[in-house]
Amino acid sequence: MTGQDLSGRRVLAIVTNYGVEQDELVVPVRHLRDAGATVDIAAVSDEPIRTLVGDKDPGETVRPSLTLSEVDPAGYELLLVPGGTLNADTLRLQDATPAIVRSFTTTGRPVAAICHGLWALVESDAVREKTLTSYASLQTDIRNAGGTWVDEPVVRDDAGGWTLITSRTPDDLDAFLGEVRKELASAEA
Repeated sequence: MTGQDLSGRRVLAIVTNYGVEQDELVVPVRHLRDAGATVDIAAVSDEPIRTLVGDKDPGETVRPSLTLSEVDPAGYELLLVPGGTLNADTLRLQDATPAIVRSFTTTGRPVAAICHGLWALVESDAVREKTLTSYASLQTDIRNAGGTWVDEPVVRDDAGGWTLITSRTPDDLDAFLGEVRKELASAEA
């Protein structure tokens, strides 16, 4: 994963203000920023984001860059959707979420989602005819939404004119970030 300069690349991460799995937000954001990418974190409000570890233990507090309602998705090359059960369940119910997801998928820009973050894509009707992975408990939701669920550390699907990169849990972050970084490095500036 080293040696790929991501300067000039812009990534949008979308979350709620409580319950995002710490490592699914903090690790990718730091990794991408360290590689030179600009990463904005959009949350429901401009209040601090309280992350959790394992859906229960308090994690780091993160400041959002903007709110979901302030997002102009056209300014970003990749959408990052972290998980965390509480975060993902609330995120999929936000009015702005489907519009942000569809802005990426309908314009052929990549989306990278991990763990329960796939719920935002299910809610946005973005998994139909895609092969992907997630936290195992989402299998039925994904299949019911027309996707094909597989149990792999990372899955990349380029069908339908846009790229979807998915992963199961924080244990798969190295593989997930490798695919995300490869995608950003290969994108046209």
